[in-house]
Amino acid sequence: MARRVLLIEDEPNIIEAISFILTRDGWTVHTHEDGETAAERVRKLPPDLVILDVMLPGRSGFDILQDLRGNAATKDIPVMMLTARGQAKDREMAMQLGATHFMTKPFSNAEVLENVRALVGA
Repeated sequence: MARRVLLIEDEPNIIEAISFILTRDGWTVHTHEDGETAAERVRKLPPDLVILDVMLPGRSGFDILQDLRGNAATKDIPVMMLTARGQAKDREMAMQLGATHFMTKPFSNAEVLENVRALVGA
């Protein structure tokens, strides 16, 4: 059975790029674009990995990460934060809230694949 990733991202070009990269590698990719309902989406069908944008409509990725880490059903799911805001304070906040990995945009296809595989032990 293919591993599942939930990509929570609102930029269509990023969704398309990451979906293509991971699908080609054998992943089943689900996407979600709304920050307001993202944590609920993770709880309904927990994936093997969440890729979470920081800036989303409705709620920030930091708020969503905090919700995921505070819920027994989702607290152990690896979460890779993805953002165009690569400042040290953003990275520190993500790690303090429990991000498993932090990656900045722009990114290379190889970088995405390498990090995703490392996060799930594939």
